Amino acid sequence: MKLHTLPALLKYKVSVAVTFTAITGYVVHTGQFDLRILWLILGVFTLAGGSSGLNEYQESRFDAQMNRTKNRPIPSGEISPKSALLVSLFFCFMGTAVLYYFTGLTTALLGIFNIIWYNLLYTNLKRITPFAVVPGSLTGAVPVLMGWCAAGGYLFDPAIVYIAFFLFIWQIPHFWLLMLKYGKEYEAAGFPTINQAVHPEKLRFVIYSWIVATSFASILVPVFLTHISLPFFMAIFAFNVLFVSIFTRLSLGHSTQLNFRKSFVSLNIYMFLFMIILIAFHLM
Repeated sequence: MKLHTLPALLKYKVSVAVTFTAITGYVVHTGQFDLRILWLILGVFTLAGGSSGLNEYQESRFDAQMNRTKNRPIPSGEISPKSALLVSLFFCFMGTAVLYYFTGLTTALLGIFNIIWYNLLYTNLKRITPFAVVPGSLTGAVPVLMGWCAAGGYLFDPAIVYIAFFLFIWQIPHFWLLMLKYGKEYEAAGFPTINQAVHPEKLRFVIYSWIVATSFASILVPVFLTHISLPFFMAIFAFNVLFVSIFTRLSLGHSTQLNFRKSFVSLNIYMFLFMIILIAFHLM
């Protein structure tokens, strides 16, 4: 196995993003970084990597049919399916063990739930319906709950449920933007896509509507995080006005392919900055 095979199998970039949202949940509850968060980082990153590896194992024959994914470790032959499965299961087990022993049962159970939801439900549902991303987006909302619970927070506290809901809403346009660019490849591999259900021109407006909904969800922050200051809320509001105006220009412009590529990047930056703002406020 080549040196770069393992990070690619574990989709390290995705695992880093997942871990970052867990960190957000932890800091929002504790208002600090401490040694305990290191165990959370290790556990969530390892578990997310293992789950991603399982997904690559499950979809390797489809990945081989798409230009976007044909160079992944399994379809490219860098690692055998059996080895990839064993490595992925090992990481899932280790991640769960770390979370259980160092952050508590609730955090570990949330991690197990995410594996079940992502690898058993969502991965198979993608073969059935183009709207699988809607229930599938729950997997992106769970890590922030894991961070919150690892810090000793109550799972159903309105504050963290709100942040999880924001991440849930954000993921839907995130995925559908990908379909605008790679939809034909997914269709050729046998996946039903949103492009087949909605005309591309109408899909632009559907995605734009979800973007506006995501923005609206973020400015509800004072309803659920009641301790925030007025300057903080005004900063969030201004940030959203800027984001929506930029996205309006990008998504409704004339050069569709270029604009949607930039829209995808803008949407990711938006989520990242919103999480950074939440972390910064709670560290003050």
